[in-house]
Amino acid sequence: MPLSEHEQRQLEQIEQALYREDPKFGRLVRASDPRVHYKRKLAQGIVGVAAGAGLLAAGVVTHRVYFEAAGAALAVLSLIWAVVCWRRHAARVRPARPKAVKGQGSHGARPAPGRIRPTRRARMMERMEERWRRRQEGDRRM
Repeated sequence: MPLSEHEQRQLEQIEQALYREDPKFGRLVRASDPRVHYKRKLAQGIVGVAAGAGLLAAGVVTHRVYFEAAGAALAVLSLIWAVVCWRRHAARVRPARPKAVKGQGSHGARPAPGRIRPTRRARMMERMEERWRRRQEGDRRM
């Protein structure tokens, strides 16, 4: 369950106080923080894209095809890596919201609190069970 904004701010204040009181322990804790790792990987991906673009430009200027190919490959792979790291970081920070289902009233009404919206497969199974029940009762309409 994600923390509220107020709880997030309180947690950050506690962390900052801890870092001020014991910097060595703060560095140790920060090194194991996944946010730091994701941001570091994102920065490395961006540097890789810049290096690939530079290598690609050098290949164009010097007319060396292998520089161009290596630069393009490095830029594309680094960009993919940066995007994947960013999406993982964003998914960890903000969990995905469920998509609104078509035909569910105005503006995708939410289910009652405490009740989980059934998944697509669960709704399909409910429809199949209802059809089976009607068939067993003798009602052939569907």
